[in-house]
Amino acid sequence: MKQVYDVTKFLEDHPGGDEVLLSATGKDATDDFVDVGHSSTARAMMDEFYVGEIDTSTVPTKTEYTLPKQPHYNQDKTLEFIIKLLQFLVPLLILSLAVGVRFYTNST
Repeated sequence: MKQVYDVTKFLEDHPGGDEVLLSATGKDATDDFVDVGHSSTARAMMDEFYVGEIDTSTVPTKTEYTLPKQPHYNQDKTLEFIIKLLQFLVPLLILSLAVGVRFYTNST
């Protein structure tokens, strides 16, 4: 059994900053706590943040990662994209052609 603590209310007051507490979130932080060498006052404060215990035998030891499914290729979406592209390019082409004709006819 492992003890669980909710130190959310202590984040702003923690002398080491909230990053230290946040980096230990969701894991067994016993070694982190002991390695720092907390005072007896700090150990006594833990009582007010105590939530309960968790049965470690019920926690999975290894998390399996499954790849997300690739989106199905949709031919209709490709056709929509081509139509939108043409709706942009055709007027641009007509405008370019008109400017080219105007330039060519003015130079002769």
